[in-house]
Amino acid sequence: MVAIPDQLVWELTRRNNAFLKKKNGHTKRSGAIQFSVERGNLKSINQLKYSGIANAKVTDIVFTQKHGAVLVTKSASKCHTKPNKAMTSTSVGKDFRRSENIIVKQTVDNYYRPDLKAAALAKYTKVYQANRRAKGITKPVPIKKGRGNHKATSAEE
Repeated sequence: MVAIPDQLVWELTRRNNAFLKKKNGHTKRSGAIQFSVERGNLKSINQLKYSGIANAKVTDIVFTQKHGAVLVTKSASKCHTKPNKAMTSTSVGKDFRRSENIIVKQTVDNYYRPDLKAAALAKYTKVYQANRRAKGITKPVPIKKGRGNHKATSAEE
């Protein structure tokens, strides 16, 4: 298989690939945005920085069935023809601070993708909170009802 530069892969796949979810909007101001649901995309945004297809070094945090989390990184292996074997996973289902240290060591401290530190920690925080809600440890977040409801409750009193 021929090695292709990341920038060329991005130019070929940025406007049209199977993972794009486009939200309608005619201009930037009216809210045109493109999401991407590929494996390895931390923020699910269609940008080169977060792309799981176009980058040689990919990291992602995935929710597991047993209410845990897994840090998935693309390994620099010789099996470039078998993408499933190129991904390595590290369990981060321990307490929050230990998991945070694992994520920082795997992505930043070994110079893998230091630019994705904030995005990786933000995604792990959301996955951790969702896991706690799923286990029943914390209460679900209440739904905000809007401003009109506040006047109705004060009129009843």
